[in-house]
Amino acid sequence: MAKTVIRNARLIDGTGADPIPAEIVIDGQRIVQVAAAGDVSPEHADATAVDAGGRTVMPGLIDAHSHPSFLPEIDLAVMGNLPVEEHTLLTARNARLMLDQGFTSIFCAASAKPRLDLVIRNEINAGNLVGPRMLVASPELTVTGGVGDVRLPHLERHSVEHICDGPDEFRKVSRWYMREGVDHIKLDISGDEFIPYAKGRMTTMTDEEVAVVADVAHSRGKRVAAHARSAESVKMCVRHGVEIIYHADFMDAEGLDMVTENMDKHFVAPALGFVHTSRYEAKDWGLTPEVTASLGLDAQMDLVISNMIELKKRGVRVLPGGDYFVPWNPMGANARDLEHFVNYLGFTPMEAIESATRLGGELMLQGDELGCIKEGYLADLLIVDSDPLKDISVLQKQESFVGIMKDGVWHRKPAGA
Repeated sequence: MAKTVIRNARLIDGTGADPIPAEIVIDGQRIVQVAAAGDVSPEHADATAVDAGGRTVMPGLIDAHSHPSFLPEIDLAVMGNLPVEEHTLLTARNARLMLDQGFTSIFCAASAKPRLDLVIRNEINAGNLVGPRMLVASPELTVTGGVGDVRLPHLERHSVEHICDGPDEFRKVSRWYMREGVDHIKLDISGDEFIPYAKGRMTTMTDEEVAVVADVAHSRGKRVAAHARSAESVKMCVRHGVEIIYHADFMDAEGLDMVTENMDKHFVAPALGFVHTSRYEAKDWGLTPEVTASLGLDAQMDLVISNMIELKKRGVRVLPGGDYFVPWNPMGANARDLEHFVNYLGFTPMEAIESATRLGGELMLQGDELGCIKEGYLADLLIVDSDPLKDISVLQKQESFVGIMKDGVWHRKPAGA
C-alpha cells in the first residue's frame, strides 16, 4: 500500500486540543507521523502528497447507537416480515451509507434479525463489502409484554425482538448469540413511551434475568448494551455491569450517583435524535404537539436533557448516537446528534467532536488506536470542507467531506489522491 502525506491540514486531532496546522503521514493502515508544516521526516519523502488546502482534517466519526439493519419503519412487525435476502442487501446499503456520511466506525445497538449485522461486519472485515468498522449486537432481547412484543394471540410471529421469559431462557438465548459471534448482547430492560402496555418508566426485566445475560457475556469476554429508560433499569445496568446504557431518560438521583461512582465501566448514549424529531418534526406521521404531550415525550425530553447535563458535569462518558431509522429520524442523519449535544447539553463543538471520536474509540474497545489522529493510530480520518467548530451541522452533509479514509484507504478520494 502506497504511503500518503496529507499537507496543509488544519488538524482537529480528537483529543480536544485546539486545531493546529499539520501534516499527516499514513503508511498502510496507520498514521506514522503527525508533524508541523515542513517537518515531515525525510524517510517519508516518497509519500504521495495530498493537499488539504487548509481544510479541517479530523478523525472519522463513530456512532454509538446504530441500526444498519432497521427499516425506515415504526411498525416493528413490518421489519420482521421482510425476507432475509432483501434484508441483508438493505443492511449492506445502510452500512455503506454510514461510511458515506463520515462514520468510519459504528456500534450497533441491535440487529433486526439474528445474523444480519454480523454477516455484514464479517464481509466488511474480509474486504468484500464497503462499510464502516462495526461492533455488532444480538437482536433486542425482551420479555413477554415488553418493548417489541407485537405477537398476536392467534398468530405466533416475532418482529425484530427475541422474546425470553425467566433466567433460563435468557441464559440459553445469550449463549446462542455468543456462539454466533456477536460482539455484545442487547437487552430491553425498560419500556418505552411509544408502547402503551410498557411505558418508559416501567422496568420490564428482572434482576435475575439481567444478571444471567451479564454473566454469559462477561464470562466470554463480551459486553452488554441496554435500552434503559426507567430509573430502576439504569440501576440494574450498574449493578450487573451492563457497559452501554442507552437513554437513561428517567434516571433518578440514586442512579446518577451509581453511574458516576462506576463511570470507568459505563458509556451513556441518550439517543437525543429520536426524542427531538419525535417531539418537533413528526407531525406528518401523526405526532402533533398534542399527541407528543399525551405520550409524555415533552417531560421525557426535559428529563433526559437535565440528566445528561448532570452526567457530563460529573465526567461520565456521554456519547452521540440517536436511534436513526424511523421515517422522521432517518438513517444517514446520524451526525445530527452532535448538533443536539451542542444545542441541548451545553457541549462545545469541540467537546461534541471529541465525544464522537476519542470517546467513540474507547467504546469500540480501541481507545489506544482509534478515534484520534496520532502516531500509531489507525488512519480513519475526514477532510472537511467547512469548519465544524464554527458550525457543527456541516458534519451532517455528505458534500462537506472532501475526503473519507478508513484503515488508510480512501473511501472518498480528494483531488490529487
